[in-house]
This record gives sequence, structure tokens and C-alpha cells, in this order.
Amino acid sequence: MKQQTEPPAPVEERTAWSGVSRELFTLGRDPLPRMSRPRWLAWLPHVLLGYAAIPCGVLTGMQLNDHYGVLGTAVLGLSLLTTASVLLSMFRPIAAWWLGLVTAALVAWAIHGHVGQGQSWPWTPVGPFTLAPVILMVALRVPPRVTVWVIGITLLLSGLAEAVFRPPHSQTMIAAVAVVFGFVGILGYALRATRLARGKLVEQETLTEEERARRTLLEERSRIARELHDVVAHHMSVISIQAQVAPHLVENPSEELKENLTGIRENALEALTELRRVLGVLRSEQPDDPANPHHPQPTLAELDGLVDNVRGAGLDVTTTIAGIRRPLTPGVELTAYRIVQEALSNCLRHAPGSRAEVGVAYGPRELHLCVANSAPTRPAPPSQGAGHGLLGMRERAGMLGGELAAGPRPDGGYEVSAVLPMDPRTDSRDGAPGSSPDLKKDA
Repeated sequence: MKQQTEPPAPVEERTAWSGVSRELFTLGRDPLPRMSRPRWLAWLPHVLLGYAAIPCGVLTGMQLNDHYGVLGTAVLGLSLLTTASVLLSMFRPIAAWWLGLVTAALVAWAIHGHVGQGQSWPWTPVGPFTLAPVILMVALRVPPRVTVWVIGITLLLSGLAEAVFRPPHSQTMIAAVAVVFGFVGILGYALRATRLARGKLVEQETLTEEERARRTLLEERSRIARELHDVVAHHMSVISIQAQVAPHLVENPSEELKENLTGIRENALEALTELRRVLGVLRSEQPDDPANPHHPQPTLAELDGLVDNVRGAGLDVTTTIAGIRRPLTPGVELTAYRIVQEALSNCLRHAPGSRAEVGVAYGPRELHLCVANSAPTRPAPPSQGAGHGLLGMRERAGMLGGELAAGPRPDGGYEVSAVLPMDPRTDSRDGAPGSSPDLKKDA
């Protein structure tokens, strides 16, 4: 007959037990974390534990000497071991617990022959309280299941010692020890859970802020794409019409020329169709957006109307135009208008009662914008927005190969300045729209 063998323990149980055993017998370093807030009290737990270590050692020596009559160097040695276990718990909690158990065993052995009528054993009256800080430090830094094992092993060894080696007429303390260690274990678990929850909250807030910034940037890019749809569609339509008309402007055009122009027109129409199909999806998500084709795209010619609207909202705004005012490419006009609009909106939201200055300078090759405001005269109301308007402005400027800078002013105000190329196609910087590395290399 075949012998029946017991089925092996499940993998999960073996893994859990091996993990607990590693935690119980590790001597690894696990420093006590500092307090996160307030910062000036960051080292308060370490200071309190350091001060608690001294009374623990002193009380242990006093109990051995006064209540049990233990004399000699053993009293000093056990007092120092008690203090050392509390101090060690700041850096190596499991090692400190083992040292505390060894110290408790040595104390029990030292007082075994000195226990009188009604005196406690194996714990002295202060013994549980001198080991309690160590168990608290363990519960603060290890998983709850390990804390349960630590307290269980401590109580089990105490019960075995009392059952086997208990002196006559001694008093038991196992119930009081269980209450003390159970209380500090629950307290440590609660503090550890609070600390971990706070850390997770900070981590989640950081991830949420990053995700909000990323989403805002994507939304702004989508909005820019919808707004520039008409600009791109206009140019593609012009290309298609010019390719259709060109053969009629040449006397006796060759068949090869006609075929090339027909191909140009067909490619332009195909590109225009695809552009409308893709960007039509973007527009369908927000049909009421100002980028809707029924809304004409704003230009710098409408800057006066924008400023009047802002003045009507209660902001004192002055404008300064330098250089020869002239129409620019549609993309530059739209980007410049949106940057000024967003900067003035930020003044209304974050600097109530301030004075704003809008400067537009037309240079030979670049358009300079500057929106600056003075310090606010009253507190700003809480903002419900995401606070990422600068991302959109930088994205718009970078799309054209321009630059945007923003920051506080010495007088307490704020300033946003941008430099946009007049014709992005002729911008010579690396990575600018319309620039070609090959053309730069050939030049």
C-alpha cells in the first residue's frame, strides 16, 4: 500500500510565514522617520525617546536595588542594557526588541532568588513600561502582522517562564503586561497607519497635480489645433485654387505641367479633407468653444475691444503700441491675441485692484508683447481653476518658434512678456515650426 502523505502547505502561506520570519529575525537598519509637519518639530520623536531611555534605565536599577535587594554591578549592567534597548529602537527596532527580551530575562534571573511575598515575577513593576517604548517603535515601523507576532512571542515567553520557574508566593503580572503591550501595539499601529496615509495622500496630490498639468496642456493643444483649423484650411484652399487656375495662365501648357498641377490640386484637396475630418472630431467635443468655425478668429485689430471689456470688469488697463502697426500672419495674430487675453484674465483673477499695462511692439522681424500689472490692493478670491494658464501661453509661443517669460516684479506685481517671429516660416532656430535642418545646412 502506498503511504499517504500530507499535502504541502499552500504557496501563499509559506510565503507569508517566510516574510514574517525574515521580519522577526532581521537586524537591518530602519531609522525612525522625522515628523513632516511642523518642520521645526521634525526631531521631536527622537528627542522624546532619548529622554525616555534614561528614566527607563534609572527605574530598572531602583527596582532591582530597593524592592528586590539586588546589589553589585549587575544592577548597573541591567540598567544600561535597558537604556540601550530603548535608544537602539530608534535605528533597529527588531534588534532592540530582542535586546529588550534578553534584558528582561536577565532581570528575571537576577531577582528570582530575591522575590518576597506578593512581589511580581518575572516582570518587575516597571518592567513592562521599560519595554513598552521598544514595542511602540516596532509597531511604528513594521507591518501589523509582525507587531502581533512580537507581542505574542513576548507574552508567550512570559507565560512559559511564569509556569515553569515561578518562585513561591510571587504575584503574577501577565494580565497587566498583556494590557500594556496591547495598548502600545494598537497605538503604534494607529500612528503608523496615519503616517502612511499622509504619505500616500501627498504622493497622490503630487500625481494629481502632474496629471492636471498634463491634461491642461493637452486641452490647450487641442484648442490651438481647433483655432488654427481655419488658418490651415484657408492656405490649402488657396493652393488648390492656384493649382487649378495655373494652366490657364500659361500659353500652350505641356501635358506634364498639367499633370503636375492636377496632382498638386488633388493632394491639396485630399489633405484639406483629412484635416477637416480629424479636427472636426476635436470641434465636436466642444461645439460651443470659441474655436468653432462660426466664430471668426480674433486678431490684434480687436485688441482695443478686449481692453475695453477688461476695463468694464474693473481693471485699470493702459495700452502702448510701438512700431508700424500692420497685419501679420493669421497664426501670429491669433497667438498674440490669446496671450494678451490670458495675461489680462490672470490680472483680474489674481491681482484685484491693480493697474495693468499692455505693450505691443512691431519690430522688423519679431513681435514683442508685454503685459505687466502692479501689486494688488486687496486679497484675491480663491480660484477654482487649475492654475496652468502659463502652460497654454508657452505652448502657443513655442508653436511659432517664439519665447515667453513670466515672473514677479520687484514692486510686488507680475509681468508676462513674449517674443513672436513675424513670419514663423523664416525662423532659423532649431525645432521652430517651418524651419528645415536641410535648408539650414545648405545655406
